Amino acid sequence: MGVKLLLEKANVPGIRTYDVYRREGGYSAAEKALKEMSIEAIVEEVKKSGLRGRGGAGFPAGMKWSFIAKPEGVPRHLVCNADESEPGTFKDRYLMEFLPHLLLEGLLISSFALGSNDTYIYIRGEYAWVADILEEAIQEAAKNGWLGKNILGTGFDCMIHVHLGAGAYICGEETALIESLEGKRGNPRIKPPFPAIQGLWLRPTVVNNVETLAAVVPIIKMGGDEYAKIGVGRSTGTKLISACGNINKPGVYEIDMTISVEDFIYSDEYCGGIANGKKLKACIPGGSSVPILPANLLLKTAKGETRYMNYESLSDGGFATGSMMGSGGFIILDEDQCIVKNTLTLARFYRHESCGQCSPCREGTGWMEKILQKIESGKGEVSDIDLLWDIQRKIEGNTICPLGDAAAWPVAAAIRHFRDEFEWHINNRELSQTSNFGLQHYADPIHVPA
Repeated sequence: MGVKLLLEKANVPGIRTYDVYRREGGYSAAEKALKEMSIEAIVEEVKKSGLRGRGGAGFPAGMKWSFIAKPEGVPRHLVCNADESEPGTFKDRYLMEFLPHLLLEGLLISSFALGSNDTYIYIRGEYAWVADILEEAIQEAAKNGWLGKNILGTGFDCMIHVHLGAGAYICGEETALIESLEGKRGNPRIKPPFPAIQGLWLRPTVVNNVETLAAVVPIIKMGGDEYAKIGVGRSTGTKLISACGNINKPGVYEIDMTISVEDFIYSDEYCGGIANGKKLKACIPGGSSVPILPANLLLKTAKGETRYMNYESLSDGGFATGSMMGSGGFIILDEDQCIVKNTLTLARFYRHESCGQCSPCREGTGWMEKILQKIESGKGEVSDIDLLWDIQRKIEGNTICPLGDAAAWPVAAAIRHFRDEFEWHINNRELSQTSNFGLQHYADPIHVPA
């Protein structure tokens, strides 16, 4: 079994409640941080740990904390991004639903380190029952002296507030989240200024993902240096993976990022292999916005080296032959899945979720959806493939926030790796109207463990 830092106690009966969480060692890291450590020491431990943001971007958390401005007399805020709207990603929901006090402990330590007296959890509207769980946990923590005034006699005051969003994907972007939290339409802000300088109500603000903040607890418990020994290279610590699609064992798994992609897919400890005895065709390894990889490039890099479940290995070769760890949403497609149809589904999602603020994204996402629908329905032309490529190229890098990139990358990767499948839909018009997958032999030959 791999190392478990976040999910070690997940199956303990009653762990959702304060009494059981405390009995199992909960809030000991918060006690250590508030009573025995300085603010600078906490930030330094997070820096030494090498913890990278677990929401998608992978930016070093400790470095992000160190950027926060500290003007005298101006409140600072920590905001927990629980707007987990990336298709294929559900690991933050798992943490909040089953280990709410782990998140609250991480928030308390982080709030102390950042000087945030009012901390916010911005949670997606569809997670209403999870918000209720968090509210109950907050009440328990406050009742037992972990939130409120003069926590543990340290003179530090902190309250945590839960705010439900309205189900907009765009609010996963930190400045759109801040706008929504302020009661405005969730449109991303132009940067600079960055939230660390002017964020919530124009005050210095740090926005971190649920998993990132939960990881602060084991870092303080074991120390940043020990945490950094887990994993490999710049991929330190453990990572939660939301595994779904055509696999035998979908679920949330905690890995230490030294496991190979092949072992993760086929071992009984994790995904348990491809469902129904099918062959692996492709995978979207980091949530719907990252480039899809065909089976051969998913298991091996372009150099023929084993690809591992970590930030560096999954991106090896850039977008030509690699992808991204992203949010850890691992979506497996078997040999019967149609790449064109799946790409159309994603394009429709991003068109619907575009805030419309930037014309390349507002117009381009709709245009790509229409062309993909045309190809999928057997009415496409070969020139449509090149047009799709040209549109995604003009969207990427030309928008205020990364939603434009998120819409462009799946289309680009699908064409790059599966152009022949697009051509099949165009050249076999009658068949494409009745088939869900095109030609099965488009699945690349791979080594499947016995």
